[in-house]
Amino acid sequence: MTLAIETIDLRKTFAKTHAVDGISLQVARGAVYGLLGPNGAGKTTTIRMLATLLRPDGGKALVFGQDVVAKAAQVRNRISLTGQFASVDEDLTGMENLVLIARLLGFSWRDARQRATTLLEAFDLAGAAVRQVRHFSGGMRRRLDIAASLVRAADLLFLDEPTTGLDPRSRNQVWDIVRAIAGQGTTVLLTTQYLEEADRLADRLGVIDHGRLIAEGTSRELKQSLGGRTLHVRLADPSRAEEARSLLQAALGGVHAGHEPGLLLAKVNDDERVPAALSALAGSGLAFTEFALAQPSLDEVFFALTGRSAEAKGEEEAA
Repeated sequence: MTLAIETIDLRKTFAKTHAVDGISLQVARGAVYGLLGPNGAGKTTTIRMLATLLRPDGGKALVFGQDVVAKAAQVRNRISLTGQFASVDEDLTGMENLVLIARLLGFSWRDARQRATTLLEAFDLAGAAVRQVRHFSGGMRRRLDIAASLVRAADLLFLDEPTTGLDPRSRNQVWDIVRAIAGQGTTVLLTTQYLEEADRLADRLGVIDHGRLIAEGTSRELKQSLGGRTLHVRLADPSRAEEARSLLQAALGGVHAGHEPGLLLAKVNDDERVPAALSALAGSGLAFTEFALAQPSLDEVFFALTGRSAEAKGEEEAA
């Protein structure tokens, strides 16, 4: 069966920066595939090449068996793209934005209004259909932006960091939308720097760092590849996190900060060493409010692969 996406040694260079450095991947039809990595890893550049917006400098990329360079027009007829930033017109209403896009795509006035109405209802925006987008919340704008990408049904939807900057409620709403789209058979390629998002949405994951695909598999496979367990320690005094990190590093090995102040994560290969590590903290007057042993998370996987958190700031990708 033809894959939705196949890349072979895909490359893109800006000046002396290798934004994409030999990525080879396969995405099955109907799957949600997540590209995980920090800012500047090469995620957006990869999507822009697959969406025919950038010409590769090397390698090959196929979308539904069509070369993205030689058959760009055919590829565009089957894909849709929602970028990192909302592309809707703030001076228009939600309805007007969708009708405008539908008309540009060749819909009649009647069909354009009907399609816009259907999408506004599906994305829980019907009540705001006649409001200017400038008065929408961030979550509402993002939902409208994704709706605009689906005015014409697409076989493949690219979502480039769709929930960046959204509050937790809006993020969950977008996740529900992605699940619904995938449930209808559309292939989704999702880029994200959020571990929880990748864990919840993606059937398979590719981890990208410095333009290279450094690991691939299901979430479970990636976690199992790390082995061992992880000690989570929450300090009573977050200002002493560096001191605590040094003690845990000496007792257990690899340690890095969690996403909350005062939370430290330490890789554990031998559970019997944990009591001594906790005693070392207590002996130095470093009180902790809680601790737990758990299976590795995607964050631990990414840290083990790259030496940094997936949400760490990298160099900006070239436009």
